[in-house]
Amino acid sequence: MDTKKLIIIAIVAIILIAAAIILVTNSVNYERIEITPNGTSIEVPANQTRYVNDIESIKIWKWNDGVLLTHNSQENGYDIINLTGSGYNAMADLIKNGEMENIDGITCYVINADELLEIHVFDIIKVNYNGKLYCIPLSNETSHDNIMICCKDKDIAVHMAKSVVYKNVYPDTNKLDDAKSTIENMTGDLQSKANDYVNNVDLDDAKSTIENITNDLPSSGDAKSAMDQITGDLKSMIPGL
Repeated sequence: MDTKKLIIIAIVAIILIAAAIILVTNSVNYERIEITPNGTSIEVPANQTRYVNDIESIKIWKWNDGVLLTHNSQENGYDIINLTGSGYNAMADLIKNGEMENIDGITCYVINADELLEIHVFDIIKVNYNGKLYCIPLSNETSHDNIMICCKDKDIAVHMAKSVVYKNVYPDTNKLDDAKSTIENMTGDLQSKANDYVNNVDLDDAKSTIENITNDLPSSGDAKSAMDQITGDLKSMIPGL
């Protein structure tokens, strides 16, 4: 084998080794975390993802190049008006103003990192990213989970989105809605009956009777006896008084 062939083989070998090193260095290992206790889980970059805080019922995790935000509308109990959910939805709407891309079947929104600071939660956690971020909003009506993934690396963002396993651990809100509807119906029936009762009472007759009783009050004597007389007359005129 001549020297030229040896040199070519050596160059190819060096290229392959370098490519393998780059591949191993740039590969991302993942670990699974629960975003709701004993419930929905997701894979996040291992050994660098840390839980930051719970801000206004929005849970926050961070890693080197991204952030994960989650909100479950049932985690703090059933609210007829969920103000926290409204705040989360407003944040999601702002992110959806970014440029939309479809990456491997996942809808991403490309947004400049400095625009994130306009969103209250990102300003609090002091996100220090530059350039573009790929944000993926996810939601599930069964588990009530709302998830927002924002990352500089679109492959990581997409991997995380695909790794989500939804699991509901909270009561079925349909049953709570049924109970709420029943209470509202009962309240409506009681109000209707109260209105019917008031409408059926001849208030003019009651007023006239009270005035006659007042005019007939003795100028002197037992005041208690006179009041008892008025009360008795009123009770006979308005049943249930």
